[in-house]
Amino acid sequence: MNRVMAAAFAFVLPIASAAGAAPVQDWTRTETRQDCAAYNPLRSPFFGETHIHTGHSLDAAFVRVRTTPRDAYQFAKGAAIGLPPYDAADNPTRSALLRRPLDFTAITDHAENFGESVICFTPGLSGYDSTQCQDLRARLALAPTGPQFPPPSIFVQFLALQQDPNPVRFDWCGVGGANCLAEGSLLWQDVVAAAEEHYDRTSACTFTSFVGYEWTANTNGWNLHRNIIFRNDDVPAMPTSYFEAPKVQQLWDSLVQDCSTSLSRCEFLTIPHGPNASGGFMFVSETADGTPLDRAGAVQRSKYEPLVEIFQNKGGSECRTGLGNNDEACGFEQLERAKLFTPAVAGTTVEWSTQMRNVLKVSLLQERLRGGNPFRLGFIGSPDGHTSTPGYTNEEDVSATGSNGAVESLPEWRITDLPPTGITANPGGLAVLWAEENSRDALFAAMKRREAYATSGTRPIVRFFAGNYPTDLCSNPAFVEAGYNGGVPMGGEFGPLPGNAAPRFAVMATKDPGGNGAPSTPLQRIQIIKGWVDGNDLREAVYDVAGDANNGASVDLATCTPTGTGFDSLCTVWEDPDFDPAQHAFYYARILENPTCRWHMYVCKQLGVDYNDPATITADNANCCLDNIEDIIQERAWTSPVWYRPDFFGIVKGKIKFGKRPNEDKLKLGVEYSRMNPAADPSTGDVVIVLRDNDDILNATIPAAAIETKKAGAKWLYKDKAGTISGIKKLKISVSGKGKGKIKLTTVKTDLSAADPNAHDIELSVSIGDISSTGTRAWTGDASKLATVKL
Repeated sequence: MNRVMAAAFAFVLPIASAAGAAPVQDWTRTETRQDCAAYNPLRSPFFGETHIHTGHSLDAAFVRVRTTPRDAYQFAKGAAIGLPPYDAADNPTRSALLRRPLDFTAITDHAENFGESVICFTPGLSGYDSTQCQDLRARLALAPTGPQFPPPSIFVQFLALQQDPNPVRFDWCGVGGANCLAEGSLLWQDVVAAAEEHYDRTSACTFTSFVGYEWTANTNGWNLHRNIIFRNDDVPAMPTSYFEAPKVQQLWDSLVQDCSTSLSRCEFLTIPHGPNASGGFMFVSETADGTPLDRAGAVQRSKYEPLVEIFQNKGGSECRTGLGNNDEACGFEQLERAKLFTPAVAGTTVEWSTQMRNVLKVSLLQERLRGGNPFRLGFIGSPDGHTSTPGYTNEEDVSATGSNGAVESLPEWRITDLPPTGITANPGGLAVLWAEENSRDALFAAMKRREAYATSGTRPIVRFFAGNYPTDLCSNPAFVEAGYNGGVPMGGEFGPLPGNAAPRFAVMATKDPGGNGAPSTPLQRIQIIKGWVDGNDLREAVYDVAGDANNGASVDLATCTPTGTGFDSLCTVWEDPDFDPAQHAFYYARILENPTCRWHMYVCKQLGVDYNDPATITADNANCCLDNIEDIIQERAWTSPVWYRPDFFGIVKGKIKFGKRPNEDKLKLGVEYSRMNPAADPSTGDVVIVLRDNDDILNATIPAAAIETKKAGAKWLYKDKAGTISGIKKLKISVSGKGKGKIKLTTVKTDLSAADPNAHDIELSVSIGDISSTGTRAWTGDASKLATVKL
């Protein structure tokens, strides 16, 4: 969190009181580094991105970008960067500067042509004199002439390989692509080294770099791209590209083998982006061979892919007005083309499942049918720029430089309507992660648990909780502590509340504080979007819960000066008026800022456009008058959804009594489910119960063979007076005729000393076979006992 954001954040985040309960730290260090001096148990917002390209990406090289990951990291931390074109002395003729540094960045160059690009630009290497390499160098030797469609033939030759469902490298890559793979591995080593050089391992924790890359599948022209982010510096020797794994399921299999299985500290996640150009093929619930996913496959997919990039420079993917909704705010920054490399056409027909709100609704049905949700996705944003400029999302700044290299070096070139960027594109978004500190382990854990949100490029600060809250929570100085204690944060799952009461949602937002010339636009309103399954019908609703949609705010288009008033901050507690405890549902918050000028308006002003004088419209600036481009926008943020599951445990009652001597502690635990998942069968699946804060308090696995079935499908019992398994004396599991489930556990005198005797959150995970639920509850007590706080 940079210094400007830190000053503003002091207003949002109350300091934890001695009696407050902070959330459980769900990560441990996997690397050698100093502890961060700034550590917040209630978590801080860190602004960054996970999707940017440098000259190592061949498509960036096509637009004359020569800068490297090292240059990009320097830019993210506040240094200026040179932009193409280059002059006769090989110096960049333009530059860019980030108004506010980022907290973290992942450089994600396309892995598909790592080796090919090295070979084409390195004399003496086998393949340097190939027809493709000669044509590539000849093309780049020409002066840039602005966007071109169709693209140059040499670009098409390289791109076509990534559109083939059965891709094969160029012949000059050698047998099995060995030459290109060998050169690519050297470039990859340099990518890893650059990330290491710019990672702050000191206690200052000023900047975090992640090792990453992009897997660029354009199968049959559809965008199926993923960014791969690694947790630390223990990474595979070579990235898996589309050539080695043309299906995403094959990508995951390769990463599991090369990372999770083969390396001791390696961990990965994949982040899909650009579903709006996927044709609906990005989120398909099937295996690599086309068979439907089973429950285990759905859970596995959700594990590998916890986030989606919902906004980037090629448009938004939240929703599209008229495509399953009548939400007018869904018209924001739409990509007016079905595929990335087709012309922009107003009113382009796109598939229903290219929009994430629709995908999330389908995911609820998948969960009900399969017992697992393959698309339980949190939200982030990123720019996807191709000029080595992470976080470069200010509308006015991007209007002056573009984000696509030399082909956008002139203002009239920036507003063409040719793919893949031009006037229909936008500066892109940012990712915000709630974490205890700015380190790889802490930020990666935030991504895994989906405690993240996306913005369209600005930096508002947003909290979102779901659970059981008093209506006056916004006046509580301990808002954040109460949010964690009484429910779950953005990205979490929750189950039925006592009495099947309707859940309440606590949301707090403060405007982007601006700074160093960046604007600080007031907020207009907060909305909560709900999606649910009613029978087999997929439904959604949009609720305005705070602020004022009719506040009169606008923009003077002649000067791009905002007018009207808004809100510095908004906070509310909202209860779902249409809640049904039997229905799967998701909820997320959308925060809308007051209107501002879209980036192209600054370009049009530079080109002399006066909308009141038709004589000022010329061939160079005619696109300023396109009907399908909005001149005024509302920047926004989207929180990751929270997910309501009827089969998730809703009531947890527990008590730990500490003995006077070691190994004399005792635990009683009760868990209730409004509806137990029918696939949870203790007679065939082991029961695993883990109770933990920063350490495991109890970690018990009771084999199915040790559990007695008292009544088939309804009652099960495990007894052991000796407490052989983790001190467990008795475990009773029952399911009523209406599906209500109960679990009761008691221990003999045992060692539970790992439990912190102070008030704090304790995480409970319950698994029966491969059906699992994990939730956090506040416990309170003293040196003699701990007990769950009553909801």
